[in-house]
Order: sequence, then C-alpha cells, then structure tokens
Amino acid sequence: MAALAETLPKAGIRKDPARPASATGRPRLKRAVPAPAVLPSWLRAQSINVTRHAAALRPFRREEFGTGPASPSEGHIQVVNQLITKLRAGLLGMSGRVTEAVAAASEEPGSPQLLNVVRHKDRAHKWVQGIEKIWDFYFELFGQRQSMPYGEWLLSCDRIAMDCYQAIFSNLGVAKSIPAPPPFCFMRTGFAPATIRRGIAIRKLGRQLNPFPLVQLPYHRLINPWTLGAVMHEVSHNLQTELGLSKVIPRNVALRLLKAGLGRSVASVWARWNREMFADMSALLLGGPEVVGSLMDVVGRAPALVFGFNPDGVHPTPYLRTLISVELLRRMGFTDEAEAYRRAWTRIYSNPRAGNIPEEILKSFPEACAKAVDAMCFQPFETLGNKSLAQVVHFQKKDQQIVEEAACRLAAGTDPGIVSERYLIGASRIALNRRLARPGVIAQKFYQELVRR
Repeated sequence: MAALAETLPKAGIRKDPARPASATGRPRLKRAVPAPAVLPSWLRAQSINVTRHAAALRPFRREEFGTGPASPSEGHIQVVNQLITKLRAGLLGMSGRVTEAVAAASEEPGSPQLLNVVRHKDRAHKWVQGIEKIWDFYFELFGQRQSMPYGEWLLSCDRIAMDCYQAIFSNLGVAKSIPAPPPFCFMRTGFAPATIRRGIAIRKLGRQLNPFPLVQLPYHRLINPWTLGAVMHEVSHNLQTELGLSKVIPRNVALRLLKAGLGRSVASVWARWNREMFADMSALLLGGPEVVGSLMDVVGRAPALVFGFNPDGVHPTPYLRTLISVELLRRMGFTDEAEAYRRAWTRIYSNPRAGNIPEEILKSFPEACAKAVDAMCFQPFETLGNKSLAQVVHFQKKDQQIVEEAACRLAAGTDPGIVSERYLIGASRIALNRRLARPGVIAQKFYQELVRR
C-alpha cells in the first residue's frame, strides 16, 4: 500500500509535461510571446478590419426575418439586396486598395506610404458608414415583422395598401406597367403618418433611391384601426407619382382658378396644396365617408393650429382641409353625410377669422374649393386613359352598404365576407361610432380578418 501511495501524485499538484516543475515543486510559467511591434500590427489590423466590414455588410436572407405571412416578401428582399450588393462592390474595391497600401507600407514604412494607408482607410471607413446606414435602416424595417402583434398589424396595413393599388390599376382606361414591389408599412413613433415614395433619394440613406413605397405609421394609429384612413392617404401620395399626375394636377388646378378670375395669389396657394389635397381626395374615393372622420382625427387640434395659415405650407390649412373633403363627399352623392360633417366641424371651429387665414382665401374658398375638387377628381387625364380620378376609383351608396354590413359582422366576430381590405377601415369606424362592440374587440377582429387573408 505504501508503495502504491508513492506512485500517486501529491494532492493539489497536477503533472503537466509542458510545464515542468521547478526545484521548489511549483509549475514553471510559460515564457510570454514577445509583443509585436506596434506599427506592423496596426497596419495589419486596418486591412483585416475593412475586409471584415465588407464581409459583414452582406445581403439579407429572407428566412432571417421569419417565414410567416408577415415577413418581408421575396420582392422586397431582392431589391434591397440589389442596392446593398451594388454598394458593397465599391467597398470591396476599396478594401483591396487598403490591403495593397498596407502591403506597400509594410515593406517600406516611410511617411508617404503610411499616409497612403490612412487615406485609403478613411475613404473605406466613410463608405462603410454609408452602407451601414442603409443596411441598418432596412434591417430595422424588416425586423419589425418578427415580433407579434406588430408584424401582423403591419401585414394588415400592407394588404390595405395593396388593395388600393389593385383598385386603381385594374380600372385605368389604359394599360400601365405593374408597380413592384408593393408598398411596405413600418412603425415609427411620431404624431403623424408619412410616406417615402418609390425612387426618391433618401437623405438618411446617403441619397440612395428608395426601391419601394414606404408607409410610416405611428403606434397610436395601429392600436386604433379606425384611424387608419392614413394608410390610403399615404399610399395616394405614391399613386399620384406612379400614375403620372404630379405635374398635370397642380397645373390644371391653377389654370382653373385663374380662368375663374380668382387671382394669381389664390391660384398659387391651391396649386401648392395639390399633393396633400390629392392624397385626401384619393383616400376618400377609395374608402368612403368614414375617411372624413379619420381626417378629422388628424387635423382636429387646438384652434391656433387649425386656423393657422402657413404661406409656405404644402398642407391645406386644417380648418379648410376638412371642408375640402366635405365638398368631395357631396360630389360623390353623400349629401347628408357631407352636411353632417360640415355642421360638426364648423360647430367645433365656429370662427375661422380667429386665425391668420388671409381674407382673400376665406372669401374665395367656396368657389375655389368647388373648382379645385372638380379639376382634380372629375376631369379626364390622359395618363389615366382619359378617365377622371372619380371614374377610376369611385365609392358609391352600394359600397357604403357593404361597409355597414361588414361593420356589423366584424363587431359580432363573424366572417365579413369578400369585402375589400380598404373597406374594413370604414367598417371598424362604424362599429366604434355605433358602439356595436368594445373598442378592443373591434381592433382585434379587424386585424384577425386581415391577417387570415
């Protein structure tokens, strides 16, 4: 037993052939690797860093954002990847030049060679930052689709936006190339919704062109779907451009008012309002009377804001903006609804002269409004196949009956049937106004119906 004990290692002492024991019995420490010289190491790191940056800013894979219906479509992923790949090719070229400069400086580390390294490195670094902004922007947008219920909310808004495009492009008087990819909705904090049109240079993306329409929706709108007339408004901004109406509409409105003798200053104001007015008009034609209530949600604020005229503003003065929609609603044949909205609005805001709206704008408003609405919505446009906007997309009494029936079904939790996606916004608002169900139930059923499609 004693002989066996002598063959065992002492407790706490580990035999390690790579670390022989010293005379004291303690393991010897390995000799430290000599520290490399600072300059060669730093030069090598610059080449490695920029090469790894280029490798990391890779194209997206669709599956990394989920595989459900809320995930970005193949088309959205493809066009973003095309943009990233194009920019990444430039970065890979810069990475190669950094590597070549490092190699030259390593062989002959003189000041000119070293300065050449940092110049190439600086250019590559700025390029990296630019691509990172774009990569991060779309990564955030696509990543929102992975979490619930936000992904399903945004999918629902995508389907409403798609329905708007389909309703208009399928009823034009002339065939047009099919826009692709379709609009893509995302969530962003803020008071008001917004859009970034297809083909627009985005400052936050280094002036690169946005490859598909983006619709930005605040969280507070998404949790209250009866306020989502904003989706149709923002989509309509994109439609004005893609239908080729961006120049002809302001020109037609201005000429119509000038021919009526309303003066150059009045005509210029209405021409400047054309894009926001078109979006309101198009949304109303797409969604029906309840869109006016959704607009009032947006512009019904403190009197100082509602009566505030901005001489450079592109939005109609809020007080007048609601009344413009009332005029279109009347022309659509909804005279009772138009009068009800007009009375409610003017009861809340009874004194338009309390603000700074110019007198000539107030006095000329009834005539200018009627002529501007007619020029924008009821006159034919060549780019629409010689149809008017109201002929391309028209909401009639029968459509309102569909919306009202859908409201009852939605509130009861039954299948609303084949109703158009965009009509569900009006249905949810009718259900809310008539107290057909609790607000939370209406919102839940609204999204359930859109997601199941």
